[in-house]
Amino acid sequence: MTELGALADRTFSAVIFDMDGTLIDSTPAVERSWRIWAAEFGLDVDDLASAHGIPAETTARRLVRADRVDEAVARINEIELDDLDGVTLLPGAQEALDALTDDRRAIATSCTRPLFEARIAAAGFPRPGIIVTADDIEHGKPHPDPFLRGAELLGFDPRECLVFEDAPGGVAAARAAGCPVIGLTTTSGPEGLAEADAIIGSLADIRLVQTQEGIRLQPA
Repeated sequence: MTELGALADRTFSAVIFDMDGTLIDSTPAVERSWRIWAAEFGLDVDDLASAHGIPAETTARRLVRADRVDEAVARINEIELDDLDGVTLLPGAQEALDALTDDRRAIATSCTRPLFEARIAAAGFPRPGIIVTADDIEHGKPHPDPFLRGAELLGFDPRECLVFEDAPGGVAAARAAGCPVIGLTTTSGPEGLAEADAIIGSLADIRLVQTQEGIRLQPA
């Protein structure tokens, strides 16, 4: 049974979803793309273990020589846009999105805007109205900016916005923003999500219920 702890007793004003690994399964495409990129730039693929859930530019600045960063960022963006094979909705994602009205849900992703648009089209779900991408903020995850911006666009205090995240960097960003956060083990093991308020397998493990009072959580 899913253990939601104190979150089960709360009412939230809105929900902010991460995208990759939370709403969609893009992991095979991501791993193929980053292996190609690592080989082209002479990098050890093992150094990319911490790249999930954070902007590509952040990883490039960490691993690539300074005079090649712009080239490296442009190249990984090109590779990822070219590989959308197998990008699909994860279990429970459509139901979670459908449970909420557009003014009570947002997506905060580390993708660029073009990659975000390409992946939601490949996965086959409608574009939500409130989106925060890596192009919209100065500092990406694990900084709090994506979730602070999402809460701002929704018009609610971040402490009232429930976040769903699958990556340690995303959980850290949500915590830094003051948002309650649920970790999903779709990509990372529970040990990497220890800072989350609760940990579940996927969005299929919970139900979101929106009423006039707000949004409640229930085990599926």
